[in-house]
Amino acid sequence: MTRRLGAVLLLTALLAAVTSCSSGGTESEPGKVVLRVGDQKGAGIQEMMTAAGQLDGLTYKIEWSMFTSGPPVLEGVNAGAVDFGSVGNTPPVFAAASKARIVIVGATESRLTGQAIVVPKGSALRSPAELKGKKVAVAKGSSANYHLLSVLKKHGLGFDDIEAQYLQPADALTAVTGGRVDAWATWEPYTAQAEIQNGARILADGRGYTNGYGFQVTSEETLEDEHRTAALKDFLARYQRAIQWSNTNPKEWAGIWAKQTRLPAPVAERAVDRRLADIIPIDDSVIAAEQEIADSFSAVGLIPGKVAISGFFDRRFNDLATAAKQRK
Repeated sequence: MTRRLGAVLLLTALLAAVTSCSSGGTESEPGKVVLRVGDQKGAGIQEMMTAAGQLDGLTYKIEWSMFTSGPPVLEGVNAGAVDFGSVGNTPPVFAAASKARIVIVGATESRLTGQAIVVPKGSALRSPAELKGKKVAVAKGSSANYHLLSVLKKHGLGFDDIEAQYLQPADALTAVTGGRVDAWATWEPYTAQAEIQNGARILADGRGYTNGYGFQVTSEETLEDEHRTAALKDFLARYQRAIQWSNTNPKEWAGIWAKQTRLPAPVAERAVDRRLADIIPIDDSVIAAEQEIADSFSAVGLIPGKVAISGFFDRRFNDLATAAKQRK
């Protein structure tokens, strides 16, 4: 009898273990959630949220990681190492093309004057059409990559008409100031830095060529966890409030950002002014604009095949954008 009871108890335990594994037994527990956030060098998410008081009173822990640009952030999301990242309009397209397990859960719209193709001081280039045959630095898969593609197309050029130099911002800045490239497609604060510190000139900004959308991205894995999803929603709301704070306190934010990035105050102030952003809901027009970007890269063979980008959007947090609009 004792033996039989022991066998029953053992079988019950084994069944419980199997059930736990098959129903997501690795799910986090309330109060023990760790949200892993990917920041970008020069973006200052952590500093902005701290300055805005949005990291106070958290019921979960945050682990911060720093990346050079948007595409590496999404690589971290796909690898399960990042739960939240904020990127430009193009990195999600390249991630989707590689079948990454990313989900876009939030959106912003920024000014377009900081998205720019710059040329070195003293450059003879006066029109984007003159980029033909020139060396142009750009971070592959970044928002600048699409801006460059769009500028070339509208001036009768293809991507194969230039010599693209795929460089991350720090290397690209050195290359353009050192005369190793003829132009650089970039974003803030690098545009302002190139202008003010190095005498670079804007050949074409983003107006008429691209959109100012930015996206907040998570992973399918994160959204499968009830408690991490709750933490993610709370963090996204705090991030949005921090953006609104920076919009209404640009001078204060520029001063903090200058110290964090070690950029001169005039650079930070110009960059902040150009980076002012609105919180917007994910709607059909946003998805259609992102599909246009995906189709443009597919058409020139820079991503494989056709990407149906709508499958990578999730509108479950749109209520946060509505609340942000009411606060404005």
